Amino acid sequence: MRVEREPAFVLHARPYRETSLLVECLSCYHGRLGVVARGVRRERARLQRAQLEPFQRLELDLMLKGELATLRDAEPVGPVMRLTGDAGMAGLYLNELVVRLTGRQDPNPTLFGQYERTLRRIADAEPLAWTLRRFERDMLDSLGYALQLDIDAGSGEPLDPSRSYYYDPEAGATPGRAGDPHGLRGADLLALAADEAPDTAGLAALRRMMRQVISFHLGGGELKAWRVLR
Repeated sequence: MRVEREPAFVLHARPYRETSLLVECLSCYHGRLGVVARGVRRERARLQRAQLEPFQRLELDLMLKGELATLRDAEPVGPVMRLTGDAGMAGLYLNELVVRLTGRQDPNPTLFGQYERTLRRIADAEPLAWTLRRFERDMLDSLGYALQLDIDAGSGEPLDPSRSYYYDPEAGATPGRAGDPHGLRGADLLALAADEAPDTAGLAALRRMMRQVISFHLGGGELKAWRVLR
């Protein structure tokens, strides 16, 4: 099947055979794609490797057959998004998260929009910790793993902002012990639900929770980016 002008972002690329690359892309209408970019590592290749950098929105022309697509052309859309330092690490974390949690060729335009919006927030120097928590929340929702952030999983009652909770990835928020260093304040869960940034302590607690939830959906695995992101 021929696919033309497919909106996409490069997530990851690695050498493939002698002169090619195997590129993981997040596309709008075909989901995550494994794309073979033939010959781009040759010195005089028509399509240059630099055209397949992460964080640049592209329009791709592809031949899609079986598990892998073959790249025919790639055109940049808009200016190159330069993410360096902590912003670059945050962008690479988004890419790793998408690669690890999605299957290939599972269309998800909602996730594509969430990813693009988050890259722009990072490029605009919005607070990284809060930006990443919002993306994790929204991505889980778009994949069918929505978090229950405002209801006590045991009683069905609304969360008490002043109470401590434990978040079970399978059940949701359940009452915890007061003073538990691994607990979450009800106020922090409610803030995430309302898309309102909590304080520094709340952001740290939500980061711990999100890593636990994501690890659960990875089958107990971890992400490399967690070793460097704080």
